[in-house]
Amino acid sequence: MIIGIPKEIKEDEYRVGMTPSGVISLIEAGHQVIIERGAGLGSAILDSEYTAAGATIVSSKKRLFSESELILKVKEPLPAEYPFLQKGQILCCYLHLSADLPLTQELIKRKISAIGYETVMCSDGTLPLLKPMSEIAGRLAVQNGAYALQRPQGGRGILLSGVPGVERALVVMLGAGTVGTNSAKIAIGMGARVVVLDLNVQRLGIIEQTFDGRVETAVASRDTIEGYLTQADMVVGAVLLAGAKAPKLVTRAMLKKMKQGAVVVDVSIDQGGCFETSRPTRHSDPTYQVDGIIHYCVPNIPGAVPRTSTYALSHVTLPYIVKIANQGLSAALQSDASLQHGLNTHNGEVTCLAVGYAHGLAHGL
Repeated sequence: MIIGIPKEIKEDEYRVGMTPSGVISLIEAGHQVIIERGAGLGSAILDSEYTAAGATIVSSKKRLFSESELILKVKEPLPAEYPFLQKGQILCCYLHLSADLPLTQELIKRKISAIGYETVMCSDGTLPLLKPMSEIAGRLAVQNGAYALQRPQGGRGILLSGVPGVERALVVMLGAGTVGTNSAKIAIGMGARVVVLDLNVQRLGIIEQTFDGRVETAVASRDTIEGYLTQADMVVGAVLLAGAKAPKLVTRAMLKKMKQGAVVVDVSIDQGGCFETSRPTRHSDPTYQVDGIIHYCVPNIPGAVPRTSTYALSHVTLPYIVKIANQGLSAALQSDASLQHGLNTHNGEVTCLAVGYAHGLAHGL
């Protein structure tokens, strides 16, 4: 199979779809790999490392797409890339289609077989290809939120740990999954008081055991969320419904009850966001204010640490890519139920229930 790895064009996105070691594995399996010139530079990977691995470097994005049967990206194709997509091509990347109707329609029109990394799901409900990015995003969420809390950034002027005689900041996590757990880990490490809210009592129990009682937990009812919002210095939106649009847990009316200069970090923004007032931002201009509350809503948070993120991504995606390349998409899907969950569009149809529901489109396999 001919596999193409283009340079990402999303603003402030520095990751790349595969590492040189991953390229070696693909070539050793008998496949051809084409990489757009400079695709790995944002992750400190030189073109010469890819050529040493056996890849072919091309300067034309159009040529790369036209010659490739399987396209490996990190983020979803942007409108400028739509014309390059070829009918019947296989596309593997983070798609987040429930929050992107135009892309969904484009993939349907071009009959792209699109695998969304965020919806590949194991039998136990875990998301193996999303997990490492969620770990990174969760850790960066608190780090970036702490910076936004500083007065020169418009924040309340709060140090998460406080100092002797001065109270610590209160950091609230909406969600006890991978993002929430990793956010809690960093917030505790920075000395904050941490509260995790979730509807799943079992998950809350795991949180309490994991952190040996250093984290407070509560069931995420509307009243509970609103009560903690009024006290919080930082709120991390860490809600995930696999493949679906994020629920709006915090309305603007609720937001208005927060302290002036408090910070919300909406890690769910790539699925539409869990704050009513959220809108996507970018790393070079990551925050804005609504009613005096600082919003950090960067959809590709792990892109800020591309070297770490690229290698973490490549480690988990490579086995699936090798399976698709070796067996062909149809056989790979039949042999791997988790990969079936990852198929979002195929042969002109939506094949992911959550995406079909989000856009009112028919779905099927």
